[in-house]
Amino acid sequence: MTRARLSLSYTVEHWPIAGAFGISRGVKTEAVVVVAELIDGKARGRGECVPYLRYGETVESVIAQIEGLRSQIEAGLDRPRLQTAMPPGAARNALDCAFWDLEAKRSGRPVYENAGIAAPAALTTAFTISLAAPKDMATAAEKAAGRPLLKVKLGAEGDPDRIAAVRKAAPKATLIVDANEGWSEENLASNLAACARSGVALIEQPLPAGKDEALARIERTIPVCADESMHDRASLPVLAGKYDAVNIKLDKAGGLTEALAAVAEAERQKFVIMAGCMVATSLAMAPAVLLAQKARFVDLDGPLLLSKDRPGGLRYEGSLVYPPAAALWG
Repeated sequence: MTRARLSLSYTVEHWPIAGAFGISRGVKTEAVVVVAELIDGKARGRGECVPYLRYGETVESVIAQIEGLRSQIEAGLDRPRLQTAMPPGAARNALDCAFWDLEAKRSGRPVYENAGIAAPAALTTAFTISLAAPKDMATAAEKAAGRPLLKVKLGAEGDPDRIAAVRKAAPKATLIVDANEGWSEENLASNLAACARSGVALIEQPLPAGKDEALARIERTIPVCADESMHDRASLPVLAGKYDAVNIKLDKAGGLTEALAAVAEAERQKFVIMAGCMVATSLAMAPAVLLAQKARFVDLDGPLLLSKDRPGGLRYEGSLVYPPAAALWG
């Protein structure tokens, strides 16, 4: 039976952040996402991505990439062929997840069945404490102190005071630190020692990607996780010896297809798995819930950082995030 011809559309959406989201590279007050839709006349598949300037992406460049594949998609290009038709990144993520969603809607089977993986369960997600002055971070941490897992953004002068203030405000929470490439070889030892004193469980990307050789020369008493240094499977060979864990994100990997393959390969190479996200709505988080099923650390709090989520979004109960309903995705 011949498939109906696909039509492709996309929209740019602006979602205000509750307050502000601060990391070492700056502060933002809204999440700008691109949503791709694939429609065959009966079924519709959607995927959401976040263009990220750190990786050379803009809304305009992502739209140009998607638009550049329009004729191939409408002529029959499918998800497997998408993997080589477009490089990893946000644009491919939006299309890849839209294909997965469309396949689920067409088949009447959830994505996890089509992907050959186990049915997903609810997961405990981290909740992010944005980079700010120590007293402001302590205030935010105190409000979130009942959550079991907090992700603390660092990467600026005075980080030992920040992590100490957060630990004092949230004495029972497990803490992850994310420096977003904001440390240097000169302050690495002192910042690591401060994290050790505060009982931090994991440190993400302390040094800039490509300038992280010092990590191979130190004793890593706290596991160190590659984030900006980790994109897809091709990233893994150069991470051994420097990192203990990898943060796999759909926007970096270029979609669920590659992300699932990256998880399998990272496990084979004995890396601890973290599943992360950009600040985005539940449509972006939904496929990441499947990705996160094998992760030791889960950071899918994007919708919790927004002023409001899209209608029909994921169900969050405190720090528990539940698998998506079919009407949302998959």
